[in-house]
Amino acid sequence: MAHDHPGHRHDDHDHDHAHGHDHGHGAHGHAHSHDHSHGPGGHSHAPKDFGRAFAIGVGLNFAFVLAETAAGLWSGSLALLADAGHNLSDVLSLLLAWGATILAKAAPTGRRTYGLRKATILASLANAVLLLVAVGVIVSEAIHRFSEPADIATWPVMIVAAIGVVINTATALMFMKGHEDLNVRGAFLHMAADAAVSLAVVIGAGLIALTGLLWIDPALSLLIAAVIVIGTWALLRDSVDLALDAAPRGVDVEAVRAWLTSRPGVTEVHDLHIWAMSTTEVAMTAHVTRPDNENADDFLHAVCEGLASKFGIGHATLQVETGHAACRLANAI
Repeated sequence: MAHDHPGHRHDDHDHDHAHGHDHGHGAHGHAHSHDHSHGPGGHSHAPKDFGRAFAIGVGLNFAFVLAETAAGLWSGSLALLADAGHNLSDVLSLLLAWGATILAKAAPTGRRTYGLRKATILASLANAVLLLVAVGVIVSEAIHRFSEPADIATWPVMIVAAIGVVINTATALMFMKGHEDLNVRGAFLHMAADAAVSLAVVIGAGLIALTGLLWIDPALSLLIAAVIVIGTWALLRDSVDLALDAAPRGVDVEAVRAWLTSRPGVTEVHDLHIWAMSTTEVAMTAHVTRPDNENADDFLHAVCEGLASKFGIGHATLQVETGHAACRLANAI
């Protein structure tokens, strides 16, 4: 049995490892690609470091929760107290997302061979659920306010809510550049939703001060709840998909299959699977039939490099078959 191990190529942006195993009977070959690319098509092993942003966001928002709770008790504003509870849920979601990014950097172990990268997917799913729970609280409070309007000390409410707009907007901006990571995107949506809710409280309190119409507050709350649901639905959908090992959005499975099939000497591709290792990394396995399998090492290197640069698949494992022996997974999708 002969084993051919191609060399390793290093440059400033890519770090690919391909291992070809050419058995004596020529039936099978395996390639493993681990791309550490920082280019547009590659994905780094660890998520971007938003530790500082999480720390600032948690500190600012927790301080604001304390201030908002005190102001709500002093002014008798149920709206402020409800918003404080909503903001507290977001502090917890930030802590959850922050913890997930830390877990994602944990080294693989003998049992958890991918490490804890999938914690980022679970955190993004939990964040989406928390947002929808917060919406349920807002809607419930709004319906209650329609039937039992409550007087509001409008000026204290407007001042404190305005501070909330500034804090939540500043926190959201710190996560603006992380939208390719569902976990960071969830944190951004939380903070953006909080800023919108606080702004609605400011506007509502101002209109109530001018008109005396107490129904304005719950009406605006329902409108904000609808906006949050629309913004959260995509996050929830994508998080569930990744948790179930669906191909990430933006990766066209059939396009990958067609590209692999068009590689030199390839006659068939089967048992193709593409899934997310984390919210920023994509993995793939496939069986590739290549009867002649000439220049096997060069072929494996070229294919793995192409998958990383064209499709953002940084972890590709290929089993090359000559077709001389039937593969038991030949009929797999």
